[in-house]
Amino acid sequence: MEKPKYQSAVALAYNTTQAAPKVVAKGSGLVAEAIITRARDSGVFIHESKELVSLLMQVELDQQIPPALYRAVAELLAWLYRIENMQLDQHDV
Repeated sequence: MEKPKYQSAVALAYNTTQAAPKVVAKGSGLVAEAIITRARDSGVFIHESKELVSLLMQVELDQQIPPALYRAVAELLAWLYRIENMQLDQHDV
């Protein structure tokens, strides 16, 4: 039996009306695969970090991330912002 590529996955959502991003989906095994598939199908960028996923798995669903994770998630959002801007720049050429 083939081992799933993603053992765990966490989805975050954030908008400017919130104090911090919140966990909107999380799971292991087949649930993780479904989260990743849905993200890809929706055009959502996927970032792999076993350490961050492990920490985020401890956050309850629909709860904001704890202050201890603000910096790590801010770095992730900065990465996402750079990726999105690079894509926009490529479309302008």
